[in-house]
Amino acid sequence: MPVPDETTSVDEAHMRRALELAERGRGRTSPNPMVGCVLVADGRVVGEGWHRRAGAPHAEVEALRAAGPAARGATAYVTLEPCDHHGRTPPCSLALIEAGVARVVIATLDPNPRARGGAARLRQAGVSVTSGVLEAAARAQNEAFLTNQLHGRPFVLYKTAMSLDGKVALAAGPARWITGPAARALVHAWRDQHDAIAVGVGTVLADDPSLTTRREGGEGPGRTPIKVIFDGQARTPPGARLFEAGPDGAPARVIVVVSEAAPEERVAALRARGAEVLGVPGGRPDLRLALEALLPRGVSSLLLEGGGTLAWGFLASALIDRVAWFVAPKLIGGAGTPGPLAGPGVARIDDAVRLEDLTTQLVGDDLLVMGRPRYPGSDQR
Repeated sequence: MPVPDETTSVDEAHMRRALELAERGRGRTSPNPMVGCVLVADGRVVGEGWHRRAGAPHAEVEALRAAGPAARGATAYVTLEPCDHHGRTPPCSLALIEAGVARVVIATLDPNPRARGGAARLRQAGVSVTSGVLEAAARAQNEAFLTNQLHGRPFVLYKTAMSLDGKVALAAGPARWITGPAARALVHAWRDQHDAIAVGVGTVLADDPSLTTRREGGEGPGRTPIKVIFDGQARTPPGARLFEAGPDGAPARVIVVVSEAAPEERVAALRARGAEVLGVPGGRPDLRLALEALLPRGVSSLLLEGGGTLAWGFLASALIDRVAWFVAPKLIGGAGTPGPLAGPGVARIDDAVRLEDLTTQLVGDDLLVMGRPRYPGSDQR
C-alpha cells in the first residue's frame, strides 16, 4: 500500500468530505467504483463532484466543472486514483493536468489494470501527488469494486436473521417476520444498492418470495436487483412470484444457475418464462464458477439471503465477503427447527469461521452484527 507523505489534518478533513460525496453514488455506479472529489484553493472549497452512475462524468470532471478557472493551482482530493484510460469518458488524469491543478491527494490506488496509472501521469506532468490518505476508509467504501478486480467475482454480502434462540422459522413453516420494520427497511435499502439478490431453490419452493425492493416514505420504490436463483435441477416453478415486475414497474430480470445436467425440459420452461439459465459444472453448481460467470452479466455485488444450505455452501467455499446477522429478541423453541446455516458444519472448533472488523448496532429492537469472515488456513477468497 502507498505510504502517505506530507499528510495533514487538513488533507484528512477534505478527504472525508470526498468520501461523503462518493457515498452518494452507492448502488448506481456499478461496475464502476464510487468516487468523490473536492477541489480546494487558498483554503476554500471551489468545486465538488461525485460519480453519479456508470457512463456519467467522473467525480474529477464534475468538480472541475464546478470550479471553473478556480481549479488552476488548486489541490484535488480524490477517493480513488484518477483514471488514465479512454473508456466511456476521457482520462481524468488529463483533465486535472489541463485544468492546471497543482496537487492531487489520493485515498487509494486503482487496482484496475486498464484504468490505473493516473498518479504516475500526474507526476510526470509536474503535479504533486500524495497517496494513502484515509486509505482504509476508501477501500472499505469500494469493497465490492476491489473484490471484482482482485478476485474476478462479485462481492458477496450474506444477510440472515434469527431469533435469540437461533431459529429462522417455526416448526410448521416460515416465521414472518422475525425482525421488526426497521431491520426490514434496512434490508430493502441493501437490495436497492446491490446488483443482485440470491436465494436457493429451497427458499423459492418454500416461501415463493417476490425478491423485490420495497421502500416507504419519500424515497421511491427503489431499484429491484437482478434475481439469482441457485437451482441445480431447474426446479424453480415458471409461475413463481419472482418473475413478476417489482414496485418500480421494471420487468424482473431472473438468472437461474443450474447444473449442466439439469433436465432440458425444465430449463426450456424457465427460458420460455424469460429467465436466463446459466449452466455450471457440478451436480450442485460450482459456486465459484457461477460467481465468475455472473460478473460479466452485470453482477458486481450480490446480496445472499439464503437458505441455510446455500449459505453454508458459500461459506465453505470461502465466498462470503461480509456477514450481516440480525438477532431478534424473540424465543421460538422447537426441536429440529432450522437455523441460518445448514450443511455438515465444521469438524473442529478450530475450523470455525471467525468474524473480524466487527460492528454491532441496534436496528429498531433487533441487534445487527456485521463482520468480515476470516477463513481458517487462508486469506484467499
